[in-house]
Amino acid sequence: MYTSFIKRSIPIVVLIILMSINTWAQINNRQLDDYIATAFLQNQGLKEQQFDLDKAMAALKEAQAMYLPTVSLLGSYTKSSGGRTIDVPVGDLVNPVYTALNQLTNSNKFPQLKNESFLLNPNNFYDTKVRTSLPLINAEIRYNKLIKQQLITSQQAAVNVYKRALVKDIKTAYYRYYQSLQSIATYNSAITLIKENIRENESLLRNGVRNGTALLRSQTEREKTNAALIQAQNNTQNAKSYFNFLLNRPLKDSIIVQGETIADVISAPDTSAGTSHREELKQLQTLQQVYTLDYKLQRSGFIPKLNTFIDLGSQGFDFAVNNKTRYYLWGVNLQWDIFTGGQRKYKAEQSRANYNAATAQLSQTEQLLQLQLDEAYHNYQSARAAYKSTAAQLLFASKYYNDQLKAYRAGQLLYLELVDAQDQLTGARLQIADAQANLQITIAELERDQATYPINNSN
Repeated sequence: MYTSFIKRSIPIVVLIILMSINTWAQINNRQLDDYIATAFLQNQGLKEQQFDLDKAMAALKEAQAMYLPTVSLLGSYTKSSGGRTIDVPVGDLVNPVYTALNQLTNSNKFPQLKNESFLLNPNNFYDTKVRTSLPLINAEIRYNKLIKQQLITSQQAAVNVYKRALVKDIKTAYYRYYQSLQSIATYNSAITLIKENIRENESLLRNGVRNGTALLRSQTEREKTNAALIQAQNNTQNAKSYFNFLLNRPLKDSIIVQGETIADVISAPDTSAGTSHREELKQLQTLQQVYTLDYKLQRSGFIPKLNTFIDLGSQGFDFAVNNKTRYYLWGVNLQWDIFTGGQRKYKAEQSRANYNAATAQLSQTEQLLQLQLDEAYHNYQSARAAYKSTAAQLLFASKYYNDQLKAYRAGQLLYLELVDAQDQLTGARLQIADAQANLQITIAELERDQATYPINNSN
């Protein structure tokens, strides 16, 4: 009874597998997109890229702030003794006059004065002021702001480059995990068939129809398949850990894998988009703009710089503050570098050389990305052909095993030949799982090489 059930179930199992072949292109696609969205929020490597983007945005705000006035509080206090002096002969100049006046008035109303000596260094002197300065003409500030804007664009492209690589890695890990689950299911199915063979061989041995050789071989096959099953289970755990690592989740978290009815994966993907959407090209194009602006920045050194300032403060001796110590000072500063020994010129030449290097790198990168796309498409075609071939092999292996099983039960076949047919069936099932994963991975690589996966920059 059980043998006939196994016999009837084999074509059904094969039919289910073949149906899954035609619908496996987007296995649990919605769930996989949710996993990708989770990785965009939690992946540590992507967070590092986002931090660099935040840094670039802060640098732009810093450049914009250079247009605003700067307000500073400045203060100084001076305590001195000794040093150069200014000698004022007050006594020598005034005392003769005072002596004559005393004689004329017959009094001492006009005292004798001493010569004075004043220190040049101020003693017990303070100066406190609030200075407000504002750039009026400064071309360097303008170009610096434009460069920072371009660097933000470049860093955003770098974030998207990392995102696309992360999408490919997540899909690859997901399909490898699915493949490992299929391998476990295949080995469990093989063990079920082996157990049935063991039961039949034990029955034949008890009835004296067969000797113990077939039973020993079937028991050996069971142990071998059990070992392969344990290895497949370990591979599944490793695939799960890596997938969760990409999502920055606990390594033992479960992964939801469910099938949905979808389009046939055998149909070729659209490759008309080419590499025009690749963010690597956007990065190099932005780098060209940066070097162009840097060239203009260096050339702007010939433009005068004009700033204005106003000081509001108080200065005096012994920390006195009154109407005589308070003051204001307004002015305009002009800086015009007429001769710098060619420094600006040579820096501009460096920027021009950097621009030429970026242009050459852009051209080379375009060719390299196109080469990668061609290779990815050829890999897809190979995986697609292997996919179809393994599907046919599975059909043949299933029919061959079914025929060999009939012959063995009729006593017309050695058990070794049945084992060979069973090994072919197990191998075909493993190959179809591997072909499914490889085909999906090549599609993910094509998606990466064309930058077609929709990326939300707000993630």
